[in-house]
Amino acid sequence: MDNPDLIFNENQLNKKKSAGSYILNPKKEGKLSLWIDSQARTLFIFPAVFLILVFSVFPLVSSLLISFTRIRPRMGGYQIRWVGFKNYEKLFFGSEQDHLIGTIEGGMSVLGGIVLLIVIMLMVWWLYLCIKNKVKILGILGRFITAISLIAFTYVFSDTLLSGRQFGTLPMTLIYVVFGCSIQFLIGTGLAYICTLPVQGRPFFRTLFFIPITITPVGIAYQWRMLADMSKGPIAPIWEWLGLAEFAWGSDAWAARTMIMISDAWMWIPFIFVVMLAALETVPKDLTEAAEVDGAGKWLIFRDIIIPQIAPVAGTVLLIRWIEGFKLVDLPQVLTHGGPGISTETMTMHSWTQWRTLDFAGSSAVAYILLFVSVVICVSFFNLVIRNFSKRQLS
Repeated sequence: MDNPDLIFNENQLNKKKSAGSYILNPKKEGKLSLWIDSQARTLFIFPAVFLILVFSVFPLVSSLLISFTRIRPRMGGYQIRWVGFKNYEKLFFGSEQDHLIGTIEGGMSVLGGIVLLIVIMLMVWWLYLCIKNKVKILGILGRFITAISLIAFTYVFSDTLLSGRQFGTLPMTLIYVVFGCSIQFLIGTGLAYICTLPVQGRPFFRTLFFIPITITPVGIAYQWRMLADMSKGPIAPIWEWLGLAEFAWGSDAWAARTMIMISDAWMWIPFIFVVMLAALETVPKDLTEAAEVDGAGKWLIFRDIIIPQIAPVAGTVLLIRWIEGFKLVDLPQVLTHGGPGISTETMTMHSWTQWRTLDFAGSSAVAYILLFVSVVICVSFFNLVIRNFSKRQLS
């Protein structure tokens, strides 16, 4: 027998509808609740997926399509013409080659030729060992891309820097990332290790080393621009006492690059310091104390016990720092405006400069070259260093 509470009088229902009150059918309401429960995960994740599609995937795909076109501003809009790979051809082999890669004229120096030959032999031997050890096809393909990319980077450096010629934004970016960020990692890890030792004033130094991470990059750039002023800066008397008052570091390529790397290091060493300090403090004291009882010195303890314990964190921190290093644009823009010439310009700044000159297609092409370079380097580092070390630890 039907439940009388669930029987609706048609007249009463019409009256309530006319009054603006609606009653849902309990059966339909139950089905709706069940559907919401079954689709809850999809409904909750949909806003995040939608934002990623709108603000990440769509710009990524659209900028890729733009890099294969040529866009010219016209009255009332733009003229878009499909040109294929001509933007990339111009960057690697055409009029923009000096800007992106550097002066490639042939006639490589002896030192550059030797370095390139050594790298080629090492990569061939490495690929041979991978094939011999029966690495999977996908792994061989990834290692082949890594080897070819490393040989290409070495060729660029050998034919420009090691041959006494000007190099472009691609080699400069690699110098900032691989060399500059690695130096920062060593300094940050060293400071973190010192703060784990029983020395006086550790809380003060921990706070002091953390301060630069709270300042914006543009603020740090202007700060170092004032500090590096040889004639009117706050430490100008020290420069004068050192005999550097008349030295214009902004007109010397390597001095300007060094100043940018020092500013970048001052900004990012605190981040490395904080993370590595946390990693070092998680090392079990029992292991280090047992090693001390056995007569091991500080260096042996650090090399054989501490480094294996913190290696996964260290690799991750270095990887994050490299990814951030590829986006460097604010420091060279404020300190040197990319000068002298283009000697301190990064690929991110190169893309931004192209965009400011309304060369949107060329800017997108530079950005995608940067994306390829950063992905190859970071994925290779993760697979060949971090992942292999984790496998060894588990085994």
